[in-house]
Amino acid sequence: MSQSATHHPMTPQSAEEAIEGLPAGFGEGWTGRAAFWIAFAFSLFQLWTAAYGTLASQIVRAMHVGFLLLLGFVLFGNLVAKTKAGKIWFWALGVLGFLTGVYNWVFYEDLIQRAGFLTTPDLIVGTALVILVFEAARRLMGLPLTIIAGIFLAYCFLGQYAPGPFVHRGYDFEQIVENFAYGTEGIYGTPIYVSAAYIFIFVVFAAFLERAGMLALFNDFALGLVGTWRGGPAQVCVMSSALMGTISGSGVANVVASGQFTIPLMKRFGFRSAFAGGVEATSSMGGQIMPPVMGAVAFIMAETLNVSYAEVVKAAIIPAILYFGVCFWMVFLEAGKAGLKGMSRADLPNPWAAVREHWPLILPLAALVYLLFAGYTPIFAGTMGLALVIVLILGMPLAASIGPLAFRIVFWIVLGLAAASFLRYGVDFLAIVILALIAGCLFVKGGKETLAICRDAMAEGAKNALPVGIACAIVGIVIGTLTLTGIASTFVGAIIRVGEHSMFLSLVLTMITCLILGMGIPTIPNYIITSSLAGPALLELGVPLIVSHMFVFYFGIMADLTPPVALACFAAAPMAKTSGFKISIEATKLATSGFVVPFMAVYTPALMLQDPGTIAATWGYPVEVIYVFLKACFGIALWGTAVVGFLFARMAIWERLLVAGASLVMALPWTDELGWALGIIVVAQHWWRNRGAPAAPALT
Repeated sequence: MSQSATHHPMTPQSAEEAIEGLPAGFGEGWTGRAAFWIAFAFSLFQLWTAAYGTLASQIVRAMHVGFLLLLGFVLFGNLVAKTKAGKIWFWALGVLGFLTGVYNWVFYEDLIQRAGFLTTPDLIVGTALVILVFEAARRLMGLPLTIIAGIFLAYCFLGQYAPGPFVHRGYDFEQIVENFAYGTEGIYGTPIYVSAAYIFIFVVFAAFLERAGMLALFNDFALGLVGTWRGGPAQVCVMSSALMGTISGSGVANVVASGQFTIPLMKRFGFRSAFAGGVEATSSMGGQIMPPVMGAVAFIMAETLNVSYAEVVKAAIIPAILYFGVCFWMVFLEAGKAGLKGMSRADLPNPWAAVREHWPLILPLAALVYLLFAGYTPIFAGTMGLALVIVLILGMPLAASIGPLAFRIVFWIVLGLAAASFLRYGVDFLAIVILALIAGCLFVKGGKETLAICRDAMAEGAKNALPVGIACAIVGIVIGTLTLTGIASTFVGAIIRVGEHSMFLSLVLTMITCLILGMGIPTIPNYIITSSLAGPALLELGVPLIVSHMFVFYFGIMADLTPPVALACFAAAPMAKTSGFKISIEATKLATSGFVVPFMAVYTPALMLQDPGTIAATWGYPVEVIYVFLKACFGIALWGTAVVGFLFARMAIWERLLVAGASLVMALPWTDELGWALGIIVVAQHWWRNRGAPAAPALT
């Protein structure tokens, strides 16, 4: 399937995941069509296992990795290989990778029975799997993550020669291969389980919604709602990225999808190129902490901590509001500093008209949210949400072929009731409804085009899942090393020793670890590695479980914005037509006050709706949550003014220093009172001093 064949004119912007070293599309000619149908088959396999769950978890994990290797290498052969020999080589690697999954399926029971006593074929297949995962990660994810995983793997082989506390007893080749290539501790560990069970479904769900026009709805709604605010186009960027984050959960895909529209608009309106790219990168990365879907990390966190997904969402609600509140505020200040106004109301769409026109698209998202919070598992909620999107898309051409409006309304009511009846009659009934709609689409005008949209969304969803899946596979090497050697306890002990003297210093060390690891590796492996190392240490120091993991997650996101690597910023660079480094400087400034939130949550867990503190004992838990939220709002608002250097007018240096000091981060009573007082005094005198000053001239 050629690239052009996989992009429907309905959606000019595509939320296709940007994959390092891999262009868009599937390739030309019969090999391109073959790659397309491999991606389609991958999605079909995952949906079947999610809906029916008849295969053992180990088989699903192995086949998931097999499909990832097949699709990844095939795409590399089609899109990157320069020679015919190179193309054949990559296709051979892909087929070999797929056969490792088939081997686990065919010999599933035998492998369980001979655990600890692997045969020569087992060792050959296991070794091939490890090598192929490393090569796929190097090709698709770049060198940094591959090198980190390679260091951990080398430690398994050579750790018996390491100095002091890092030494281990030594492991033979067979034991290392079994640990990484079989069982559930290495490549087929928790990250791949989550990728196969949850993440893939939600990535395909986002691809379907995007194909159905959800991106256009978000853009129109954001334009109409906040376009008239000061700095309108940048406010639209923040709002549309927040909305896109509710279904996408991928920062880089979010940048690529909405950045095509928002970055040129911001530049045309007068914003600097680097600032426009920074706004897009910062707000898009926030999509990973934006309920209800959030990023893949949220599912991994729920599985790792053995808590419900709803608990993770609950902890993320206030930080997400604060994160995007910071983005809106920083844009407001920057626009005021540059003298930029809002957009004209006459030039903007009506947000509620956009909702009225596309309201059916909101129904699957609403159903997904309901199922997630009603106690259903994410895999069930995601599968049913996706099925409802498919029902909605397939029903549109059938409804359009019905003449009178009253009959169309009856059709949608009947279809809605039929789709909703899966709660009573099970998945089979919903599958019958979808098959009936597919059959109907073959005979009505626009039906075949609609089927093509669904087919393309299935394939594109599989391709979008590649980076996440490969990252989860390679990071299994790191997790396998930690469980095999016990090296994590050495790191935990070091942080605890520091924390005995200073909790703040421990948090700073953890933050720096996240940011350094984030130099070139995506949020998912960053979170998995850092939470495995630092999470237990923070828990030992008294930080609540979810708060400690959210702290690590938050700074994993920040790592994609901070120099020198800043993946999200480099994704925005081609659209902003400036360097990714300049964008990352602006993004770091935009997110500066956001750095404060995780620290505040550690000292006052009520900010993440966790353990009550001293205020709750006296005034009740709701009062504490409201107070902590207001304190956080005031603190990050002051940080924002200090970074931008503008409030009602340009701020003096001493004003910026004082309001930054009044950040209200610590949970000590006297720091609260001092922070509130100092902040209010500085803001009040700044307003008084500039009350008669003329407004900044508007830029054209």
